[in-house]
Amino acid sequence: MSNALYRNDRPGEFPKSWYAATADIPAQRPALKGQHTADVCIVGAGFTGLIAALDLAEAGMKVIVLDAHRAGWGASGRNGGQVGSGFNKDQRWLSARLGKGPAKALWDMTEEAKDLLKAKVEKHAPEARFRSGVAHGAYDAVEARELRDEAEFLRRTYNYDDVEGLTRDPFQAIVKSPHYQGGLIDRGAGHIHPLRYALGLAKAAEHAGAEIYERSEVHHIEDGATVTVATGQGRVQAPFVILAGNGYLPNLKRKVAARTMPINSFIAATEPLGDRAKDVLTQDIAVADSKFVVNYFRLSEDNRLLFGGRENYGVGFPQNIEPALRKRMEHMFPQLEGIGIDYTWGGTLGITPSRLPLVTRVAPNIVSAGGFSGHGVAHSGFAGRLMAEAVRGQAERFDVFSSLPTPAFPGGTMLRAPLLAAAMSWYSLRDRLGI
Repeated sequence: MSNALYRNDRPGEFPKSWYAATADIPAQRPALKGQHTADVCIVGAGFTGLIAALDLAEAGMKVIVLDAHRAGWGASGRNGGQVGSGFNKDQRWLSARLGKGPAKALWDMTEEAKDLLKAKVEKHAPEARFRSGVAHGAYDAVEARELRDEAEFLRRTYNYDDVEGLTRDPFQAIVKSPHYQGGLIDRGAGHIHPLRYALGLAKAAEHAGAEIYERSEVHHIEDGATVTVATGQGRVQAPFVILAGNGYLPNLKRKVAARTMPINSFIAATEPLGDRAKDVLTQDIAVADSKFVVNYFRLSEDNRLLFGGRENYGVGFPQNIEPALRKRMEHMFPQLEGIGIDYTWGGTLGITPSRLPLVTRVAPNIVSAGGFSGHGVAHSGFAGRLMAEAVRGQAERFDVFSSLPTPAFPGGTMLRAPLLAAAMSWYSLRDRLGI
């Protein structure tokens, strides 16, 4: 089956991840049946859709949320949990292309995105355990210097003092991999248990009055002054629709599909490391690195190493996820050779050609957000807020975020996957060769 919604998972079942094993998952909600009306219909019950639903329901609007599986089932409940600063392009790049003023406005929004997440975790999901600190590792002295220059730019230009550039020895004192030759540490960023956060948002949205229907895949959207959203057993008619499916969104709207592509990423959770945890990380921070095919990792609350990476660009997951992840993990941390791995899982996220979020108006009364390209833990929820604002007639900030350059993939929906796979194979080879 080529549909990412069903190719790798059983309908309605969360993956056998460490996240699912350590979350209080509620009973399955009913599917949509029959004819319904709402002020807003939201497609997708991840961070984006749930924040939008919560904001709109708190504003007194009738909101219906539809998800093909379960709330938090997709990338929102499977990702690395890293709450990053900025974008997948550094601010110098954005400033050069968009101008200093627009780049500063976008930076301020990404700071607000982190604040929004922290506030929602504190209020609705304290069990998600926000912890400060994300480090970015560099593999050579040139990359390390570039990261230190980036930290200095953020301090000088935006008065952002939470980031510090580190040379090799101070960095390796925190991240015990022999391969990193320096990097930076961002105390204003952090990490969470993403599935607990998603489940907390769903509960809060329902408490505010939103209706969430699970096992309700949307297969058709009919545009108009009143939009009709159709599932297998029901229909929702609403004057506004929010598309929040990201990498799991079927090709419902070609305008979105041409600019966003699903890719897969994978995570392994080791057995509890006990005292050996300090031989990997000496601080409770998350780490990502400068590889194009990125490695990302952190310690869990029970001292497992959660190690992610190994993207692929087909729809299907490998039959056995563990070997390639183990190889990457043991290369980074030779001291963990032979360690037990208790969980492996994968998930599908959305990327754009520029690796910047796609926030767009598909029709006058249909908005969409996705393509967060690995920065979705904070950005996706904030995009949900911006879409909720746009629905309520306050589109100024939505329009600023939608100004990010997100061109269509070459060849559109037909050629995006093979062309990107070829390009990524080249970048993967460069990573292995160290060039």
